Amino acid sequence: MIVEALKVDSLQKLCSSLEPILRRVVSEEVERALVKLGPAKLGGRSPPKQIEGPDGRNLQLHFKSRLSQPLFTGGKVEGEQGAAIHVVLLDTNSGLVITSGPESSAKLDVVVLEGDFNNEDEDGWTEEDFESHVVKEREGKRPLLTGDLQISLKEGVGTLGELTFTDNSSWIRSRKFRLGLKVASGFCEGIHVREAKTEAFMVKDHRGELYMKHHPPKLKDEVWRLVKIGKDGSFHKKLNKAGIYTVEDFLRIVVRDSQRLRNILGSGMSNKMWDSLVEHAKTCILSGKHYIYYSDDTRSIGATFNNIYEFIGLIAGGQYYSAESLTDSQKIFVDTLVKKAYDNWMHVVEYDGKALSNFKKSKKAVTSPNKAPSVSANNPASYHRHVSQTQLSVPVVVQPQKDAGMTAGGKEPQKFKFEKFLFEQNS
Repeated sequence: MIVEALKVDSLQKLCSSLEPILRRVVSEEVERALVKLGPAKLGGRSPPKQIEGPDGRNLQLHFKSRLSQPLFTGGKVEGEQGAAIHVVLLDTNSGLVITSGPESSAKLDVVVLEGDFNNEDEDGWTEEDFESHVVKEREGKRPLLTGDLQISLKEGVGTLGELTFTDNSSWIRSRKFRLGLKVASGFCEGIHVREAKTEAFMVKDHRGELYMKHHPPKLKDEVWRLVKIGKDGSFHKKLNKAGIYTVEDFLRIVVRDSQRLRNILGSGMSNKMWDSLVEHAKTCILSGKHYIYYSDDTRSIGATFNNIYEFIGLIAGGQYYSAESLTDSQKIFVDTLVKKAYDNWMHVVEYDGKALSNFKKSKKAVTSPNKAPSVSANNPASYHRHVSQTQLSVPVVVQPQKDAGMTAGGKEPQKFKFEKFLFEQNS
């Protein structure tokens, strides 16, 4: 019985290895036979559609957005960073979008293609090739793709609606899918519009998402979504025991006391692992929430922090100074104020973008002609970009002048006014 089983297994392997060779040979022989028949003997076939559209244009659908990967069954198909997926109808001769004519308002069908469709030749496929690679659901399964399976172009531009895969891609030969677009039946009759296809992608079972790391992570993600922190592993348990449950909690303690965090994780966390962990955490997208700690009840001086408690600037005399604009002597005062803020965090005042806009209007200060844009939840930035560019929605002063002495108008330079103000408040 073992010998017979081995023979069957060997035969199956032999057949699998011969399959591509046999396919190629058969394909070549069919092509030769068709050539010998000649066009006159193929009168029973309908003439193919013309590739060229009106006025000699070559029309092709094109995806303008890349898909967010990986995809999971039951999850929404989205563009990168959650963006919408746009498609355009192009004249490939000019590279311009077709904005007029019946083609510009055609309806399109959304289909699923095999992942290995047209891997080698990006443009060289026929309508028959495209149709032969459309993937249908497995027998006894729900439709493979559900949701808005048809979209309408408006002036040559369209947007995909809600789409969801119901099955993973592990069962097809390439183990990957593509999304495809073609003109719906009844539109662009007699004109060939080349179909569109996305890059190949995997669709995984939604159960795999339960253990997936997020890139970038979100503030409210559980801390094990960060690299090097396994779900329910030793690091995860140590962090939870210390009251660190989310990525936001993790980033806040990185800012305030990173050495304490290293001690919590223990010697099992190597320097290389630590660097990877912190680097991943800092790709997190920050919200528009800010905190201000005032040095006294007059609220004349305040240290400003972003939502992970990182110092980003100083408010003094109704004017805002970014952390990067402070001089060394000013930073000495600020370091003391920041430490005091951390020790008395229960006294900070929380602001969002709207409240800060109101705060801006209530302050009367000389503003710079170049105001930095405010950061809000509607205009997020990554951690690195946020640290270097974030400005509160309060007036931004002209940078301190480098030259000592009086200005042409007889007034003290802004630098000395500010340092004098800090000195008076500090003393």
